[in-house]
Amino acid sequence: MLIPSKLNRPSRLHHTLLRPRLLTLLSQAEHYPLILLHCPAGYGKTTLAAQWTDDHEHLGWYSLDESDNDPQRFGHYLIAALARATGQACPKTLAMAEKRQFSKLNTLFGQLFEELAGWHTPTLLVLDDYHLLREELIHDGLRFFLRHMPESFSLLVVSRTQPPLGIANLRVRGQLFEIDSRQLAFNHQETGQFFRQRLATPLAEADSARLCDDVEGWPTALQLIALSSSQGHLKPQQSARRLAGLNQAHLRDYLEEEVLDRVDPATRDFLLRCSMLRSLNAALANRLTGREDGQLLLENLERQGLFTQRLDAEGVWFRFHPLFTQFLSHQREREQPGQGLQLHGLAARAWLEQAFPVEALYHCLAANDPALLQQLLLEHGWPLFHSGELQLLEHSLDQLPESRLLLSSSLVLLRAWLAQSQHRYPEVELQLGRAEQAMAAEGLILAPGDRAEFQALRAQVAINAGQPHQALALAEEALAQLPADRSHSRVVATTVTGEVYHCLGQLTRALPVMQQCEAMARRYGIYHQALWAMLQQSEILLAQGYLQAAFEIQDRAFELVQEQHLGQVPLHEFLLYLRSRVLWSWHRLDESESAARRGLEVLEDLSPQRQLKCRTMLVKISLVRGDVDNARVHLQHCEQLLRGGHFHMDWVASVDQTRLLLWQLVGDEAATRHWLAEAQAPEGDTNHFQQAQWRNLARAHMLAGNPDAALELLQQRNDTARRLQLVSDLNRNLILQAHLHLRRHETDEARQCLLEALTLANRTGFISHFILEGEALGQLLRQLAAQAALDDMTRHRAQRLLKELSQHQHRHRSAHFDEAFVEKLLTHPQVPELVRTSPLTQREWQVLGLIYAGYNNEQIAAELDVAATTIKTHIRNLYQKLGINHRQEAIAQAKSLLELMGY
Repeated sequence: MLIPSKLNRPSRLHHTLLRPRLLTLLSQAEHYPLILLHCPAGYGKTTLAAQWTDDHEHLGWYSLDESDNDPQRFGHYLIAALARATGQACPKTLAMAEKRQFSKLNTLFGQLFEELAGWHTPTLLVLDDYHLLREELIHDGLRFFLRHMPESFSLLVVSRTQPPLGIANLRVRGQLFEIDSRQLAFNHQETGQFFRQRLATPLAEADSARLCDDVEGWPTALQLIALSSSQGHLKPQQSARRLAGLNQAHLRDYLEEEVLDRVDPATRDFLLRCSMLRSLNAALANRLTGREDGQLLLENLERQGLFTQRLDAEGVWFRFHPLFTQFLSHQREREQPGQGLQLHGLAARAWLEQAFPVEALYHCLAANDPALLQQLLLEHGWPLFHSGELQLLEHSLDQLPESRLLLSSSLVLLRAWLAQSQHRYPEVELQLGRAEQAMAAEGLILAPGDRAEFQALRAQVAINAGQPHQALALAEEALAQLPADRSHSRVVATTVTGEVYHCLGQLTRALPVMQQCEAMARRYGIYHQALWAMLQQSEILLAQGYLQAAFEIQDRAFELVQEQHLGQVPLHEFLLYLRSRVLWSWHRLDESESAARRGLEVLEDLSPQRQLKCRTMLVKISLVRGDVDNARVHLQHCEQLLRGGHFHMDWVASVDQTRLLLWQLVGDEAATRHWLAEAQAPEGDTNHFQQAQWRNLARAHMLAGNPDAALELLQQRNDTARRLQLVSDLNRNLILQAHLHLRRHETDEARQCLLEALTLANRTGFISHFILEGEALGQLLRQLAAQAALDDMTRHRAQRLLKELSQHQHRHRSAHFDEAFVEKLLTHPQVPELVRTSPLTQREWQVLGLIYAGYNNEQIAAELDVAATTIKTHIRNLYQKLGINHRQEAIAQAKSLLELMGY
């Protein structure tokens, strides 16, 4: 719902002065990425931009106002402007912008640049009145736009102030073409020409030059002088002396005396009333003034030079000059006190009649009319919710008196869904409960269909809070009472039912329910719910051990994201997280990391806490690579996020797993014991996140020297996993149990567990899970791989695992030489003096660790991503500093240092 005039280049104003000097100057700007026209108000920036772009074939124009500080609204208008400029060459991006399916501008622009990768035609985008933007997210998005836009693009920014777009850097790099008030100010020649067009009696050249100097070439002041002089009230010289150097209060006095007082009462009233509008057309003007000749009056104001600007070539949309609007608003409060509320109410209704509910809501809030606000929200609240106007809706609902809101089930549900959509779950029940109490106090009975919608929302909150039995009861109650036309709530309640079955381990019941939900959601066009149902299907298949089938479901989900432009919704991040998990399990680490980082990008502008799952994947990827430093950094970030809020057990269990794996890798038994003392056991073990936490407890007991307790926990979980066919969890449990039996010196039991785990891995495809247990499983794997009893597939998997384990062991051996180890080493009282006095650089310590791990020079260069000659230099330096002569001495020195530190 865009205002068309905001996307049209303003047509030339009556008696506009052509400025060849500036047009010639701008002709040099065509190949610059950024063209900037900036100076205070009234210098003719927009007029000049309109003149220069008059014959530009591929032009996008976007006239900004205060309401454009919403990043999603800004993105929608900007993409619409570029769609016009490129002949609709970016339909996917435009659809994404229209549906508000992006959480940040960077990704929206990234989609645009990908879609326009083949666009090589010179294209110009104009952002007019950029100074009205205060939102930092928009500035950041435009900086991204400037860095990555196609070479054929140029951006023309018209602003009163220098915009925060990295201007200094662009200027130094020669990528900025800039025109400011020094160039835009009228010179003596232009001032003389200006007055010759405006005045019946020409001015002497000296008088014209003096006027120009008195007002420092300010075109608006010269316009005021010419207007006053043409009406015979002041001589130009007097006007100049009065205007030169005056502040805004004096300008208001001048405008009142020399402009507003000189128009007839009817025109004066028209101006004062219409100044309420940020932009206007004849219909809006007629509604606010009660006239029928609004179009004629607007055209007359334009011709008279009364600061009325045409916004489109057809002359349908207009606006007043901002300075003039400010003056008129101030004057209206003085002359017509108390009329503002009434005029805002009229403006709200007028915008509604033209199908612009966002503008209507803006005026409705200013009108302080609860009845009108309630009516507007009832009629347009849900469409605005689905179009992404969440901030405006919340502000509007907050302004509505509680007595009106609580007695409207539709508005209560709208506000509760706003809280749910932003994960403020405690607020949902509070709002629903207060509404029910208020209705009961008034003797009102909630209609069965409305109550069913309340219960569907409560069911969603309950399953999010980990209360499956309560969620199922609420969902079943909702489904029994929901009318057929309440499609959204029906899909929600059905989806919750499937989630409950999933949590209770009833996977064979959960999967068909989620398939049904996907079909329902697609049929009703509720694509967010369709995507959620597909993600649930993927998780169910993952739990059953069908990772390839889950992967294929994810492929279909990615297709839905692309088709329906869901790339910036949070569910896209969850899809990327699930993809990262599968790829990690298959040891495709680079692809797994790419998916996790793309997930972080989707959530970049949302609450940082929601990034926890993808950041946990980065820890696991680093651990499998043997990169202890990176694992620690990512884990510290995860722990900071955990301290910032309350999380579902699934999220906490994932972080706890990475903690324990890191402590296992570095041998930190103290940290393990501390965690074990505070850890809480789950209430059940029927789903993957409960199984994961029980597995964490078993690992902690194993590392803390309590193998019997660990074995008992694992065996109990295995019984449940076998009964419920939680194949992936059984596979993970058996891998850990094999490691545990080896620690208990129970080789036969370990071999039996490992053989079953390998057999299950033929279905799951697990690789990384084995590697994380390290060399403990290596010897057993070698024995199993040599057995003729193994089928070809299982033997091949065992050989692949041995290869990966060998590489992981090399990385693990070198991982000890991280910054934390070196810091402790250099402060150890028994460290050799030569090591203390000739300290290695961190890169040299890394090279020493890789030498100890058995890497040759070429492998070290590949691991550190540097040239082999650079590695030779590092080796030469560390040999000299440590007083050693060859590789074997380096290995011996590294081993002695590790033994000194207790490794």
